[in-house]
Amino acid sequence: MNTSIAQRIRVPLGFCYGLLFLYLATPLPAFFYPGIVLAGLGSALRVWAAGHLNKGRELATSGPYSWTRNPLYLGSFFMGLGFTLAAANFWLAVLFPVLFVAIYIPVMKREEQELTRTFGVGYAVYRDQVALFLPLNPPFIPRREEGDSKPTGNFQWGKVICNREYRAVVGFFLVTALIWTKMFLWR
Repeated sequence: MNTSIAQRIRVPLGFCYGLLFLYLATPLPAFFYPGIVLAGLGSALRVWAAGHLNKGRELATSGPYSWTRNPLYLGSFFMGLGFTLAAANFWLAVLFPVLFVAIYIPVMKREEQELTRTFGVGYAVYRDQVALFLPLNPPFIPRREEGDSKPTGNFQWGKVICNREYRAVVGFFLVTALIWTKMFLWR
């Protein structure tokens, strides 16, 4: 899929998938509870990542960014996978990973080009040492310049708010409530 098309359609496609998801979901307690735990861990990863991110101003290399170049998308993947498990529907389990790969791999590649233009050699060094998506390598430890006493990065709640990550947290609780409601009240 063309990367610019993937970036433009990912949010509307997500809403369409969400409606299909709610329609097809057939939640069962045995799948709901482990799925919500997995989705919650994905949401927590997104919050952790957002707390280390100064979009466009600094290259994020601390926290989860020391393990993967795309912890926000990895968190989204775990959220989606968890909700898919909670929904207990075979077709959603097939459709979710296909859509995720089709949309987010091109988006990650496009963002990689933008980061290369913005941060140049610093990003190239980071990119060569940190996995694109799955954290398969040891954590990245940026080199500090002689006499540099500034911390290389730390979690800040203000960044979480600035990056509007509260929307994903609200979304997590909303989807959890909708699946729970369908499991117990819509049957």
